[in-house]
Amino acid sequence: MPAKRRSVLTRNAPRTARLAPLALGLALALGSAGARAQSLFELYEAARGFDATYLAARALADSVVYRAEQVHALRRPTLGLSASASRDARETPGSDTTSRSASVGLAAGQSLFNRQNDASIAQADKGVEAAKADVLLAEQDLIIRVSTAYFDVLTAQETLASAQANRRAISEQLASAKRNFEVGTATITDTREAQARFDLATAQELQAENDLQTKRLALDTIVGRPAVAPKPLAAPVDLAPLATGSVDEWVTSTENSPAVLRARVAHDIARLETQKARAGHLPRVDLDASVARGHAKTTGAQAAIPINTSGNTSSSSVGVTLTLPLFAGYSVQNRIKETLLLEEQARDNLESVRRNATQQTRTTFFGAQSLQAQVKAFEAALASSQLALEATQLGYRVGVRVNLDVLNAQTQLFTARRDLAKARNDVLVNSLRLRQAAGTLSADDVLKVNQLLAK
Repeated sequence: MPAKRRSVLTRNAPRTARLAPLALGLALALGSAGARAQSLFELYEAARGFDATYLAARALADSVVYRAEQVHALRRPTLGLSASASRDARETPGSDTTSRSASVGLAAGQSLFNRQNDASIAQADKGVEAAKADVLLAEQDLIIRVSTAYFDVLTAQETLASAQANRRAISEQLASAKRNFEVGTATITDTREAQARFDLATAQELQAENDLQTKRLALDTIVGRPAVAPKPLAAPVDLAPLATGSVDEWVTSTENSPAVLRARVAHDIARLETQKARAGHLPRVDLDASVARGHAKTTGAQAAIPINTSGNTSSSSVGVTLTLPLFAGYSVQNRIKETLLLEEQARDNLESVRRNATQQTRTTFFGAQSLQAQVKAFEAALASSQLALEATQLGYRVGVRVNLDVLNAQTQLFTARRDLAKARNDVLVNSLRLRQAAGTLSADDVLKVNQLLAK
């Protein structure tokens, strides 16, 4: 082979083949230096104390409790202290007097009958239930976000490992093609095909490396820890059926899901708003009591008669006040009509949430079953691809297969390996999504998935 042709063919591959693994290894080593492999549950616990979205939902739910206590004050007695001091000077023909007084009093009140207040208190209690449902929704969303980011990193790592293995295998095949061309047992076409595959594999490896870095950054952002290193699945991987039972059983669970509970509470609050509006026609009864103590002094003269009086004063009262609305310009009637329509809207929203939960649960359930089947299919495909590659390599050595056949078999093997790893990770994430759709997702489910990871 002419020297010029050899220099063109060997200019790119060998140096890249030698330096790329070294550079990538150094980058990965530096990226994970000092990092300890962490489990899914450990990172979930870290995210619960760091994730801003989840913490905001918790803070809002806690505030609703104090808001409800404010409304409960409508049913409790009130007590107020008042104090006053005054000076009154009067000067008229034949009269000149100055009066001074000071008093301290207590006033108390208690609502005895007020249906509007009762409805407001019931609404406040329902608001606490809704806040608890919101926290459950935020917690389930956090589990899904952490799990998705966790297994995205594992998938990206496997994709990068497959890309590296594929590039190394193609590099060896490229070197073999060059040797065969130099001795005259292969054509230049084999070398160029191998070179093209090698360049493509190098580009795919760089893309996989960048994707892994992006996925790691996403996971770090959620859990609030730098250079997180997720634990991989324990080998050998054994994924037991995670979506047991029938789809109807999963759909039945949606009735107690946080989303449905939140919509149901909203409907209850709307019904209570209607009761509050109807109470606009009802009487209100309040108990009022007050007691006051003071001192008064008057000095001066009236009709040439000196005046100088002083002494203590006291007063007390207890009464019951009945207030009965008679006419308010049809505002009560129109408010009732408004709340009835809002109640209908809340009822329709509840039904919509139920239907969406049912549809999402069914879709996720069948998706979980499909992923389970895909895992088995990819496991079979991986074993078949390994045998096919070995047979193709043997055929290439004896001359019945060409270089392109080996390259295709290698690519097929590493693609099957990558797809199998992704399918396994998707099965675990989808099992959690199924429980989220059914409204049963909790930290216990994270622990179950955690048991499948390497120790």
